[in-house]
Amino acid sequence: MAVALARARRAGCAFVKALLRFGFMVANNLVAIPSYILYLAVLQPLRALDCERFWLVEGVLFKWLLAMVASWGWWAGYTVVEWGDDVKAVSEDEAMVLVNHQATGDVCTLMMCLQDKGTVVRHMMWLMDHIFKYTNFGIVSLIHGDFFIRQGRAHRDQQLVLLKEHLEKYYRSRNRKWIVLFPEGGFLRKRRETSQAFAKKNSLPFLKHVTLPRLGATQVILKTLVAQQENGTPAGGDAVIKESKSKGLQWVIDTTIAYPKGEPIDIQTWILGYRQPTVTHVHYRIFPIKDVPAEPEALTHWLYQRFIEKEDLLTHFYETGAFPPPQGQTKAISREMTLSNLWLVGIQSLAFLSGGMWYCIFQYFYHCLF
Repeated sequence: MAVALARARRAGCAFVKALLRFGFMVANNLVAIPSYILYLAVLQPLRALDCERFWLVEGVLFKWLLAMVASWGWWAGYTVVEWGDDVKAVSEDEAMVLVNHQATGDVCTLMMCLQDKGTVVRHMMWLMDHIFKYTNFGIVSLIHGDFFIRQGRAHRDQQLVLLKEHLEKYYRSRNRKWIVLFPEGGFLRKRRETSQAFAKKNSLPFLKHVTLPRLGATQVILKTLVAQQENGTPAGGDAVIKESKSKGLQWVIDTTIAYPKGEPIDIQTWILGYRQPTVTHVHYRIFPIKDVPAEPEALTHWLYQRFIEKEDLLTHFYETGAFPPPQGQTKAISREMTLSNLWLVGIQSLAFLSGGMWYCIFQYFYHCLF
C-alpha cells in the first residue's frame, strides 16, 4: 500500500510539474515570438538604410529565442557533453554541419550546445522538414531565412532547385556562417528499414544506429557555396549591390548525437520535462572543404563513409558509455557544456518585459483610436 501511495505521489508531482512547464512554455511563446516579429517590424527603416546592421540585430534576437528553447531542457536537467574536435576554433568561418537524426529533440540539443560557440547561432541557417513551417517557431524561421524542405521522390528535384535559389538569395546577403542539415532525410526509426533494404540491394554496410544519407541537399550546398568562393559571384537578396567578401565554405563539421541507451529525447519531453535528467553526448569531427570531393560519385562515397563512421562511433558509445579516442590517441577527452542560469533568466525576463511593453503600446493606441 505504501509503495502504491509513493508511486501515486510521484506521478502526481510529475503531472503538476509537466502542467506548470507547459503553461510556462505557452506563455514564453506568446510573449517572445510576437516581440521578435514586432521588434523587426519597427526596425524595417534600418533594413533599408543599413541592411547588414539590421540582420546583425535580428541574429541577436534569434539567438535569444533559441536560448529560451535551450532553457526548457537545461532547467529540466537535460545537459550536453561534447567530444572530438573543438568547433569553437571554426565558429567564425563558413561551415556545413552534418547531423544524424533520431528525434525532434536533436534540434533542441543543437540549439543548446551551440549557444556557447561564439556568434554561430546568430549567423546559422537551418534546413528542416517543411512540417516545421507550421509550428509555433515556423514564422521565426521564415523571417530568419531558414529553408523548409519537402521530403519525397515526387518533390526532390524541385526542392533542390529551390534550395539553390534560396542559398544564392539569402546565405551571403544575411551573412550566414554555418548551415545545418540532416542528410538522412528523416528520423532513424522511420528510415532504418528502407535504408537497410537499399544497403542490402547495393552491397553496402548494414547500419543500425544511422541510415544511409541522401546526397541531394549536400551536393547543392557544396556546389552553390563553394562555387561562389571560386567565381566571386555576389550574393543576391538584400545585398545584391554588395560584393561578397566571404572566403566561401571552409569546413564540414560531422556531428554525431548519442542518447543514453539509444533512447532519444523528443520535443514533448523537452517541454514537459517528465524524463529524468539526461546527459546527451555530441561528437564533432572537422574536415577541411578541400578534403571533400565535388564529383557526385566520389561525394556519395565520402558521405557514406561519414555515416559508416557514425555507426562505429554510436556502437562504441552504446557499449561503453563513451565515444572512442581519436585515431593515434589512447584517451578520449570530453567537455561538459554549460549555460549560465543568470543569463537564461535575464533573457526570459527581457522576453516577458517586451511582451508587457508591446501590450501597453497596443492598449495605448487602441484607446487613442477608439
